[in-house]
Amino acid sequence: MLSPLVLAATPPNSLSTMGTIWDLTLKGGPVMIPIAIVSLVGLAIVIERLVSLRRARVVPPDFVAGLRASLESGPDAALERCRASSLPIARVAAAALERWDRPQEEVADAIAEAGVREAVGLRKNLRGLSVVVAVSPLLGLLGTIFGMIGAFRTVAASAEALGRTELLAAGIYEAMVTTAAGLVVAIPALLAYHWISAKADALSLAIDAACAELAKERAARTIRSTPRRATALHDHAIPEPAHAG
Repeated sequence: MLSPLVLAATPPNSLSTMGTIWDLTLKGGPVMIPIAIVSLVGLAIVIERLVSLRRARVVPPDFVAGLRASLESGPDAALERCRASSLPIARVAAAALERWDRPQEEVADAIAEAGVREAVGLRKNLRGLSVVVAVSPLLGLLGTIFGMIGAFRTVAASAEALGRTELLAAGIYEAMVTTAAGLVVAIPALLAYHWISAKADALSLAIDAACAELAKERAARTIRSTPRRATALHDHAIPEPAHAG
């Protein structure tokens, strides 16, 4: 029950709207209870994913910049930085740094494998949201069937019910309310599902792009250092010619 202070502070139009929604919920019958539970589950998943998929918690620009700076001190320092972080980008970069001295193909494979694992993590709980999208209209349909069963049961119990719409109204009202409630839950949940999926895919691409840049820097450094090593080996292998006495 609403307190007198809340009622006094609430505009009359708001009270009327609240009363209408509450009346619809009550007249929707017992199926409104699971629909309400499913809607709360969907809302919880959406809030959790929106908090978890903030860019600052997945691919923060300052971490990527700091990782590049750590690479100047060597791959071991960068690897320690990644292991000390719980960010998805850190786990993918750590997989690459653990094979930093291996051929470029192995480094790329490590980035791809770790990226797939993190992409699955970014889509966490989206299966639950898809269940909400699928189940909500089915619950509304179930409520519709229950409402129509009640209406026809009224007709079967009373021969006068066919000519008296007020005796059928309760069952038909319940049928329509549950159908509307199921759709009201399913439509926003479907939109949220696709929006969060797109956000997770964009963050996965950002992780791949950042790690690919690290791999390119590694390849460039390897190419630059190769001629120096070859020159050093050449100078060491060819002795200076002896001067004729």
